[in-house]
Amino acid sequence: MLDSTVEKSLPALRLGSLRIDPPLMLAPMAGYTDTSMRSVCLEKGAALAYTEVTQATALARRIPVILHSLSAREDERPLVGHVYGRDPDTMVEAARVIEESGIYCAIDVNCGCPVRKIVAKGAGVALMREPKLIGDIVARIVDAVALPVMVKTRLGLSPEEHNCEEVARRAEDSGAAAVAVHARYASAQHSGPADWEALGKIKDSLNIPVIGNGGVETPDDAEAMLAASGVDAVMIGRGAVGNPWIFEQIRATWQGRQWSPPSKAERMETIRLHLERLAEYIASQREVRRRFSNTAERTACLKFRGHLVHYLGGKRGVKNLMRKIDGIYTIDGLLSAVDGMLSSNS
Repeated sequence: MLDSTVEKSLPALRLGSLRIDPPLMLAPMAGYTDTSMRSVCLEKGAALAYTEVTQATALARRIPVILHSLSAREDERPLVGHVYGRDPDTMVEAARVIEESGIYCAIDVNCGCPVRKIVAKGAGVALMREPKLIGDIVARIVDAVALPVMVKTRLGLSPEEHNCEEVARRAEDSGAAAVAVHARYASAQHSGPADWEALGKIKDSLNIPVIGNGGVETPDDAEAMLAASGVDAVMIGRGAVGNPWIFEQIRATWQGRQWSPPSKAERMETIRLHLERLAEYIASQREVRRRFSNTAERTACLKFRGHLVHYLGGKRGVKNLMRKIDGIYTIDGLLSAVDGMLSSNS
C-alpha cells in the first residue's frame, strides 16, 4: 500500500492557472463518460474529468446535437473538452467553440483513439504517424485560445511504430501544457498489461507534466504506476466504470486514511443518481433531436446496462439479474430488481 509520503511526491498538477489537487482524473471513454458518469466520478473524488471524444468538424459547424453532447451539469467542474480531427483550421475553430461555451478548463487534442472509423480519417492515433502535423495543430490552437491545450496519445500504433517521445516533444515544443499517455499501443486496444516503465521514459524526456493512463484499477496499481514512471498525475478509465469509488479510495490511501467500501445503501444511491442523471441527459437531447424510437427512460435503462454489470461485479446473481432486466424499461423497476439482488447478497 502507499504511505502518506505519496502526497508529497505528487504535488497538485497545474494547467495554466488551474490547480488539480490531487492529480487524479477520469479518462475519456466513448460511450461511457457522458455527463452522468462524469458528475458521479467528480463527486466521488476525481479532481478532473474529460468529455467523450468529439469530432472537430461537427463542432466547428456548430451542429446542435454535437454541441449538446458537450453539455455539462452546473457542478460538473473542472472539465476538459476532448476533440479529434486532423485539419488545423477545423481544430482551431472547434477549440474556439469549446472555449466559448464557458464550461471547460482546458482543451485536449486526441492523438490516441484506436477506433477504426476515426483512424480511417487520419485522426486519433493515426496522427502519431505525423508528429509535425500534431505540432502544427497544437501550436495553432495555443495561439487561438486562452485555455490550456493538452494532448492525449499512446505509446505508438504498434511496438514497431513506437514514437511517443517524439510526439510528446512536438506537443511540448508547440506549447502544450501537458501530455496524457495511455501506456499501451493502439494495436493492443485496451488489452494486456500497460507499460508503465515506458511512461517513465516519456516523463524523463519532457519538461511539461505527463499524465499516466492505462491499467490502474486499484490503489496498488496507482502506486505501481507512480513507482515505475514518476508521472505527474494518474488517469483512470475502465477501472472507474461501475466503480466511481476508486477515486476516493485512492485519495484515502494517498493520505494514509482508512477507506471502507460502499454499503448496500450507498451503492444503491449511487446507481440511482447515475441512472436518473443519464435519463435526464437523454431527455434533454429531445431539444436537438427530432426522432426518438424510445422514451428517454427506456433508452437510459438500456444504455445503463453497460454500467450496471460493473456496479454489481463480484456479487452473486448478476447473470440472473441481467437476464431478468431484459424486460424492464423503467427506472423504478430496474432499481427494484437491483435492490433485490443486493439484498440477497447481504
